[in-house]
This record gives sequence, structure tokens and C-alpha cells, in this order.
Amino acid sequence: YRLNGDRNPVHAVPAAWRQAGFDQPILHGLCSYGMAARGLVKLACGNDPARLNSLAARFSAPVYPGETLVLSQWQDGARVHFEMHAQERGLKVLSHGVATVAVTTVAAA
Repeated sequence: YRLNGDRNPVHAVPAAWRQAGFDQPILHGLCSYGMAARGLVKLACGNDPARLNSLAARFSAPVYPGETLVLSQWQDGARVHFEMHAQERGLKVLSHGVATVAVTTVAAA
């Protein structure tokens, strides 16, 4: 967590995460957000990161390091709606996700 300049102790200091009501450290939101972005690049952008134009989501629950994240997405043209769940807890951790992607078209032969 320190490598990205984050100094929030809830991610690394036991007393801080316990005081915040957690049994263990929580994953940095930037990491959760990045995992969603990576999944969208793969699923909605054909693994071309240049096609991901924008990304927004609501952090609805904390993610714990080591959890399996499952991304669900629904695409309507350039607009992609998504949410992400922590599989082990069956809990939605990102909600109200919306991304815009560059849509590619195949030229007729």
C-alpha cells in the first residue's frame, strides 16, 4: 500500500483496522477498482486497454486480500454496466458500475 503513496493505516496496521471494525486489513479501493478495470478490458474491450474510455463504480463493501473477485457485466453498445462480488462471502463489493468503451466495427467485405 505504501508504494502508491497511501498512508492510511487501515490497510496495514492491525490496531487501525480493528478500530475501524475489521478483523483483518482491507484491500485498497484502488486495487479493487483496478481489478474491475482489468476485467472490463478483457471482457468488453478485447484485451485492448486503449478501448476503455471511462470507468465509475460505487464501493459497496470492503474487499479482503486473497478473496476471489467475480465481475459481471452487461454491455449496451459503448456503455457497459458492471458489478463485482467477493465470491467467498457472496457479497457485492462494487455496485452501480458504468464504463464506456470504444466500439469496434467490422468493415463489410
